[in-house]
Amino acid sequence: MRSIWKGAISFGLVTIPVKLYSATEQKDVTFHQVHREDGGRIRYKRVCTQDGEEVPYSDIAKGYELATGEMVVLTDEDFEDLPLSTSRRIDVLQFTPAEQIDPIYFAKSYYLEPDAQGAKPYVLLRNALESSGQVAVVKVALRQRESLATLRVRDGVFVLETMLWPDEIRAPDFGFLEEDIEVRAQELSMAESLISTMESDFDPSEYHDTYREALQQVIEAKVAGKEVIAPREEEEARPAVDLMAALRASVEAAKREREGEPAKPKQAAGGAEKQKGAPLKRKSRKSA
Repeated sequence: MRSIWKGAISFGLVTIPVKLYSATEQKDVTFHQVHREDGGRIRYKRVCTQDGEEVPYSDIAKGYELATGEMVVLTDEDFEDLPLSTSRRIDVLQFTPAEQIDPIYFAKSYYLEPDAQGAKPYVLLRNALESSGQVAVVKVALRQRESLATLRVRDGVFVLETMLWPDEIRAPDFGFLEEDIEVRAQELSMAESLISTMESDFDPSEYHDTYREALQQVIEAKVAGKEVIAPREEEEARPAVDLMAALRASVEAAKREREGEPAKPKQAAGGAEKQKGAPLKRKSRKSA
């Protein structure tokens, strides 16, 4: 890996020089836009809409469009006076239990490696943070953007996870949250039984990107000049006619799968089954 940023963790009077590395990468099949007839690459030019002339990078500035359609042009000098930290510090603001931070705030993960002279204070802070069971809430400026972030320990290394600001999180404004939706006690019990049956320790190595693998096979077949055979489409799932019957069938199928037995063919649920027990009525509430 190659470091993409150098700075320091600032913790009280302690400064720990570190290097920043991207902790994740997107595994995707990349394409170019090409001419269908001859495979030639499609090129784009930076053309001004006012005079139709091609514009070099040196003459390009950032523009903010007003509601009136007018444009405010900002130059490099305008950005120099903004209060964006250039000290290359990761400032520790506080420590807090990890469960208090909703994962929806997390944006991107980075590894932090200590410089040679910072190894001891790095290990000291790492061990103290790990034993506390908390994460450090920090502020850092990366790529001309100031972000909140958290510091946590994973496999003996600090992981910096940048976060979105509160006003960047959208509120779930959906109509069903205001509706009175009746959920029967038996249905709830059966759903909880299904969750219990499917409970298991998470092992990410059990899962893989089947779409990307299939796409890569198509490309390899094209290269080899072989005939490409389209995979058989799976039957689209239909809404269950009887919720209880669907839940019960799901529980039974999950149990058979866990016990290593072949799953029985699914049957369409018949007419609505008469439910026993008093209905449990829950009113959905909007999140605060």
